[in-house]
Order: sequence, then structure tokens, then C-alpha cells
Amino acid sequence: MNASLIKELRDISGAGMMDCKKALEENNNDIEKATEWLREKGIAKAAKKAGRIAAEGLSTLVEKGNKAVILEINCETDFVAKNEKFQKFLNDVANTILDSNAKTNEEALALPCEEGTLSDYVTNMTATIGEKISFRRFTLLEKNDDENFGSYIHMGGKISVLTLLKGASTEVAKDVSMHAAAMRPEFVTKDEVPADRVEHEKQILTEQAISEGKPANIAEKIVMGRINKFYKEICLTEQEFVKDNSVSVGQFVKNNGGEIITVVRYEVGEGLEKRQENFAEEVAAQMNGE
Repeated sequence: MNASLIKELRDISGAGMMDCKKALEENNNDIEKATEWLREKGIAKAAKKAGRIAAEGLSTLVEKGNKAVILEINCETDFVAKNEKFQKFLNDVANTILDSNAKTNEEALALPCEEGTLSDYVTNMTATIGEKISFRRFTLLEKNDDENFGSYIHMGGKISVLTLLKGASTEVAKDVSMHAAAMRPEFVTKDEVPADRVEHEKQILTEQAISEGKPANIAEKIVMGRINKFYKEICLTEQEFVKDNSVSVGQFVKNNGGEIITVVRYEVGEGLEKRQENFAEEVAAQMNGE
């Protein structure tokens, strides 16, 4: 089988590698007939979905031994996110990545699976389900024996959090994940906050203090106090722990003999353009076979 023909058919149809191979075999390597064959089978639908907005979907995480993966896959509607096929697909992708050493989306999508590659699987799911499916992001972590994972999935996968602690326990790590799910920290520690972001905040707080009529030396002290409040809002280790607001999250972990290595929080659709529902346009698109 000519690999360049398969690639050409994939580019035209958006179908998976194995489907393209079969289409060419069934049609004596005739590209046009193979394209029509894919359309007739409903497999070429994926290409027409490419420009659509996919900001719904699910996140999940899977642990096995000393490895864990957290990922997000998007679709167009919440209805599809609840579909059993989509949920199986999500877990298939997670387990395939977990058994690999992939570091980038490109490496992950090139991993082999029953559909050919994960990229083919995404394309085939788009054709099967009838919505654009987008593999958005993942983080693959590996721990040492003296470290602990803590995982938490909220609202059936709308938010997933994976915590890695040195020391402490799985239960403590899970408590940190639950806190992060609820309080949406932007950073783990103060050191992670970009210097220009802190400087910009200081300028705003200084102007506020001066406009309140405070002398310069007093304004400076007020700003330092308010900057600490700013850190408590956006940094995980500085936030008041939701289960015990007498301690910060950082202190809670330390009190339990641990240290935070990393926390990964995925909230489905965050930062993505959301789909604008327009019933008239949707009906028109369906009538036109889109």
C-alpha cells in the first residue's frame, strides 16, 4: 500500500489512517472513489467539523503504580460529554498515555492504539459522534516511593486535580486536590507569580492608598499588607485551607510532614472561546447537511 496515497486521502477526508487504508483497498487506490466511499460510510464527516468550536468535554485522571496522568478532551456540547462512547474514549486515551513517556501533545497523538494512532482515534470519534473532538492537554507525572499522589474529580469530570507531595500521605494529597478544585488557585507558590504581575498589582494598590489620603510611608506598609492578601487569593500554599481556615494549605501540608511538589488543575473549557447557541443557524446547518 502506497503510504503517500493514504496521507493524501487523510488530508482530503480527515478520516483515520486505517479507514483510509481500507477505502483505498476497496477502491483500487482510486482517490476520488475512496473519498466517496468514506463519505458514504459517514467516516469523512470529521473534516467538516474542523472549524467548529469545541469548549465542552471532560477531564479525567488515571493512576497506576508510580505514574499518573491528567488530561482534558473537548467536544462541542455537554450532551456528547455525557455519552458513554465519549467517556470510554476519554479513558482509553488516558490509559494509552499513562503507559507511555509522552511529553507533548504531538508525541501523545502519535502513540499507537487499536485505531492506528491516538490522532486517528480522535478523528474517528469525530466522525462517529458527529461533533468536533479536540485533544486539548495532558500532564504525565511520575513519583518516587517517598512521594504521594492525591487525585480528585469534581462534577463528573468538569474539574480534575492531581497533586504530588513529597512525604505526607495520599489522604493529605487528596485534601489538597479538593481544596484546589474549590478555590481555583492560579499558582502553587508565591515564587511562581510573574514579577511584572506583582509589580502591576503594587502600582494599583499604591495609587489606591494615596487616593485614600495616606502618607507615602504609611501607604508603603498598607501596600505590603494588601500584597500578602493578593498572594492569599491566587497562590495555593498561601490560601486558607478550606477544611481548617486557621492554617494555610502550605502549613497544613507541612504539619503533616509533607511538601508540595506540584499541583495540576484542569477545568474544562477554561480560557477557550465558548460556543454561541443560535437555534436558527443550527437548524439551517442541519438542513444543509453540515
